[in-house]
Amino acid sequence: MEDTLTYHYQRPSSLIKKSASEELFLSKYSEIQKNTDAPCFFWGDVGQPFILARCLITLSNIVKSSFNLSPFQMALLKDPIVTAGNGRLRFEGFSHCAGVYARVDILPDGLHGEFLENGTTNVDFNQSMITALGSIRPNEKIMLSVGEKELGLYKEEQKVVERKVPLPVKWIKGLGTVQIYLSESEKIHCFNKIQTQQLFRGIPKGAIKSDYYLIIRGNKPMFSPVKSADAVCIGGLHRLRLLEPLIPYIDQMQVFPHADMQSMTWQLYMGNLRFSFSLSREAWRGFSGEGAVLNSLIDDISDEWIDALDKYAYANQSFNPSAFALDENISLEKTGNLTGRLAAMGLLGYDLDDNGFFYRRLPFKLSRIVGLNPRMKNAEKLIAEGKVEILNKNTTRTEARVEGTGVHHTVIIENDKERCTCEWFSKYQGERGPCKHVLAVKKLIHP
Repeated sequence: MEDTLTYHYQRPSSLIKKSASEELFLSKYSEIQKNTDAPCFFWGDVGQPFILARCLITLSNIVKSSFNLSPFQMALLKDPIVTAGNGRLRFEGFSHCAGVYARVDILPDGLHGEFLENGTTNVDFNQSMITALGSIRPNEKIMLSVGEKELGLYKEEQKVVERKVPLPVKWIKGLGTVQIYLSESEKIHCFNKIQTQQLFRGIPKGAIKSDYYLIIRGNKPMFSPVKSADAVCIGGLHRLRLLEPLIPYIDQMQVFPHADMQSMTWQLYMGNLRFSFSLSREAWRGFSGEGAVLNSLIDDISDEWIDALDKYAYANQSFNPSAFALDENISLEKTGNLTGRLAAMGLLGYDLDDNGFFYRRLPFKLSRIVGLNPRMKNAEKLIAEGKVEILNKNTTRTEARVEGTGVHHTVIIENDKERCTCEWFSKYQGERGPCKHVLAVKKLIHP
């Protein structure tokens, strides 16, 4: 066993010589310039305006909902993020408590118009927009425009324009976690329209405080309060009622649980429209506080690399992380660290059907990474102040002592398992991301 009392913290990325492939990647994408002169991203009509209107109203209802916030807190949050790129439009939003994430995708064959530039804006759906959407009739033609500073809806003689509003910080934090959870989710069920309708009729009335489980009996899916083999756990099942207005219009529904059941995603398919709906593990938990990106922030990555991947994602608009690593001869670990950083800034979304990330064109601010992840900031502060002491370390096990406020915490990292004596770890057992003490130890010892 190797006994070590002192570790010196430094930025390894500045000490490692880049390979020829890495140099090529950096040089290729460091020169990409983003077009900042296009006020309009998309202009055209949509193939299923009536169903799209129902989807956007449902999305707006989700944004207006809350499962743990006061009316005052709810008034501080806004409406959809709209992204035009890769031949499609995406509308995204969170519930006020950030425990429900929803996205409407208009796929390429559902759009007839021109993409002038790739871009993202964040608008507030006021009552005039909701009224206009609610008045759309089947087969009625509408036009949409998405620009840097506004979104417009045009039908017959009516025109409704929503202006850009600030993107809530809570949403940026939530976006980072959701994309990590989605990338770690796998499809387990596909239900037709009748099966889905039967399933939703079985949702119990009222607020549901205990966990329920999605099970299959015969060919019939149902929700049960009793856990059984191959059952999928769902916390805050009553939140699914937000989808009820869309169920009459769907062709099918697919279910994607997170590998560790930290989220559950339901995707509704309606012709060339897709509605994604993700629930946090429990109704009181918001995606913004889950800390899913923290492990990808442990390794030091140079700003040059982060900037290069941002420009790569902007140029390509979508990419599969495994294919990206293979094509660019970059390790999967480094790819995960890079995508985690862009996700932490809100720049990456994840498409379950494409099995890859898509790009949101938001302000590129490296300061967001640490600013939006206070646990990592506090971990770095513990290291800088010399409050982390490695007691012993070998290839499979590390034991450390971390100074707290009037107490010393013991951290043990053994293979892929980690433990800490602090209150945060005792309460959540690592489910909501590592505590600052574990982060500090992992950052200090990581090669």
